[in-house]
Amino acid sequence: MLGSEEKLSAGDLTIVPRQEAAGAALQLLWSGKSNDRQPGKILGPYFTKAIAHASSQSVPLELHFETLDYLNSSTITAIIQVIQDARGRGVKLVIVFDPNRRWQKLSFDALRVFVRDDGLVELRPTER
Repeated sequence: MLGSEEKLSAGDLTIVPRQEAAGAALQLLWSGKSNDRQPGKILGPYFTKAIAHASSQSVPLELHFETLDYLNSSTITAIIQVIQDARGRGVKLVIVFDPNRRWQKLSFDALRVFVRDDGLVELRPTER
């Protein structure tokens, strides 16, 4: 299980989990830069735990990128894997990004191809 104290620090990237109350979404707050060449090696096991935690509590998993400064294309590949894994477990995944940051808008708009009528994947621009 992913505990609220189990943050991930890998190179320039930090991901802090937050769950404000029982029954609330499990939020993963990204900050720094995701510039590892093979982020899936680090992110994969972390997201496996996060998806299992969200599934066991029947809550959505939210990935918050608003304060992230940079992510490379390898990270997009890892995020696509998270989308597929969450959908496979029936866990709702919400991706929150800052549309005022051009690179975030371009990166996350490209992921709209994974949004389907099943409601399991949502892309949400932040309201800043």
